[in-house]
Amino acid sequence: MGKGGNANTVRKTHSSVLMAERAEKIQKSPKFYWASGDDMEEPHVQRRKEIVQAHPEIKKTFWADHFTKYTCACAMLLQIFSIHLLQGAPWYTWLFCCYTLSGTINHGLTLAVHEASHGLAAKGVTMNRIIGIFANLPMGIPASASFKRYHMEHHRFQGEEVMDVDIPCEAEGWFFHSTARKVLWCFLQPLFYSLRPMFVNPKEPSKWEFINCAATIAFDATIYHFFGFAGVAYLAFGTLLGMGVHPVAGHFISEHYVMHKGQETYSYYGPLNWFTFHVGYHNEHHDFPFVTGKNLRNVRAMAPEFYDNIPHYHSWAKVIYDYIMDDKISPYSRVKRVTLENEEIETIRSRGGLVK
Repeated sequence: MGKGGNANTVRKTHSSVLMAERAEKIQKSPKFYWASGDDMEEPHVQRRKEIVQAHPEIKKTFWADHFTKYTCACAMLLQIFSIHLLQGAPWYTWLFCCYTLSGTINHGLTLAVHEASHGLAAKGVTMNRIIGIFANLPMGIPASASFKRYHMEHHRFQGEEVMDVDIPCEAEGWFFHSTARKVLWCFLQPLFYSLRPMFVNPKEPSKWEFINCAATIAFDATIYHFFGFAGVAYLAFGTLLGMGVHPVAGHFISEHYVMHKGQETYSYYGPLNWFTFHVGYHNEHHDFPFVTGKNLRNVRAMAPEFYDNIPHYHSWAKVIYDYIMDDKISPYSRVKRVTLENEEIETIRSRGGLVK
């Protein structure tokens, strides 16, 4: 058999193995949306090619936002100033500010970490890692280094079981199906978001994760020294509250939960984008993950025919409400796909993932 025949045999074997493993995975988790046919590959790569071909000028948006580090510094100073002002304040005032102010600021900083994870906060990998850790400090909980490792796989393998830890586990879908339980699930979002990767796709800690932890502990210790436990709690609980039932946390649900059958990524075009590095432009972001947040609106403006006519949102609060109240929507409302064989997944995992 010639070389071309061998290649065809390999592709046929690969396809048969993949389809067998896909059938097995669907049988184990039948309630998710499983991509098939033309939707087997994630949609963003193809749309990116079409947009670049139709609008080559879009390449002018491909640059880092060097202002991000200054935004992070201002947010950190505002958090410290808030802690200072709230010393001796009644508990209800402290809690209100923790939810509204600290929750919003720290959630915004998680999106600064997101920007840095894509290399969009500066030139060079190392500088982006440093800015990501710097943005992480007022959050009170180390996250930046680990987030980068998992988030790159979310983009590269969107919807792929094991590799995309953004997708809820089978147990989450099984338990959090009623209105009351979905409310609880929303409150526990920070817990699932941080612990799910450790169970689904655990990774050996890298040196950057140790640096991240050391920097966060040092910052927390400094806050404790000057402001006591209340200061550290204001930062940490602000992070947790801001990632739970909070308007800005609506993007966790709006981004990829299937509200309209046949579509797996959704954009949000509302005012809260100004507090979240424009992460609401999520179709645009997945189409062009190397475009900084502030330029994503320019992507939409340059190529409106690709974005204006697909379902999108104008209210994250309504997204949360609809998710909780609609019986047809649950943690199962996510698209899964099988494009990698189990052996390929294990090979990637054995290397420590795409990023170390």
